[in-house]
Amino acid sequence: MTSDHVDDGTLREELNVFGFSDTEIDTYLAVLEHGETTVSTVSEEADVTQRAVYNIAERLADRDLVRVNDHASPTTIRALPPQEAIDSLSNRLESITPTLEDRFNETEPQTPEIQIVKARETAVKRLREGISEAEHEVLVAVPEHAYEDIEPELQAAVDRGVLVFLLVGDAADLDGEESRLEASAAVARSWSESLPFMYAADDESAMIGHSGILSGTHVDKEAVAVTQDNLAGSIVGLYFGAYWPAATEIHVREPDPLPQTCEWLRHAALEAALHRREGTELYADVTTDDGPEVEGRVSQVRQAFVEPATNEYTLETSLYLETDDGEVSVGGPGSFIEDYEAERVELRPAEQ
Repeated sequence: MTSDHVDDGTLREELNVFGFSDTEIDTYLAVLEHGETTVSTVSEEADVTQRAVYNIAERLADRDLVRVNDHASPTTIRALPPQEAIDSLSNRLESITPTLEDRFNETEPQTPEIQIVKARETAVKRLREGISEAEHEVLVAVPEHAYEDIEPELQAAVDRGVLVFLLVGDAADLDGEESRLEASAAVARSWSESLPFMYAADDESAMIGHSGILSGTHVDKEAVAVTQDNLAGSIVGLYFGAYWPAATEIHVREPDPLPQTCEWLRHAALEAALHRREGTELYADVTTDDGPEVEGRVSQVRQAFVEPATNEYTLETSLYLETDDGEVSVGGPGSFIEDYEAERVELRPAEQ
């Protein structure tokens, strides 16, 4: 039969958590040992002066832990039943919870989370959660055997308008399944060799590691999960800069109907590239990060999401517009080469 009792050291640590000082703990435990006793007895056993015992007893009484019988001679201190004392503390905490909740300002953690993932179940769970919580974009690279583990989440993301880029290692089993990929990704590519497992969602959360972690057979393989935009952005850069260009395009969805508003620059660049592949002339109305509206005919699309790639350097993603002031370039968040940083882009056919 097991006991729920804790040792004295643990008991003192827990009382410290509730704000008890060491002398208060000594005093309270001395009272508990007797149930009811005199100030002088507590003073002797807790090694605290009698004046201090009086002061501490008052504080303990304010917490509904003891009763001070100062009408008695000599004065005695009586411990209340511990369950009543704990209930009183709990009630006090519950009474201030609504006020604390009102004052609580929920913010994103300022310290980035970096977690080492060693189990297949954890890796797949994090991947599914990342896809399910994405609002704008998901990048995924997985070996073919792990594709089915996340296919429902990918399809749900596509259904709610999330831009999905899918890179599948050794995708022979997916050949000829255009409709299956169409439901799971905007653009899909395959790699005949083994590639790292990685994902990134909205440039905020990401994970990268050995693909063996998704098979469950490589017990020594790990992945690293991060939740910070700069760290996640590095994984996005690796995805589009190293692996995506080397893979083979196996699926590209049809462009969405126009006019269309994109709140993600990569989304706007992809849509513009798809429409221009079909020969559609486009105009763009751009809401920029620093205020001014920019509009004009789309003269160039710099991207490497679909073939043919039209960027001039790795990771370049931008739109060029012919405006009344000449040709200007528009990039996404953090742009420093382009003339403007876009917050939102509306694409429309030129005849409108």
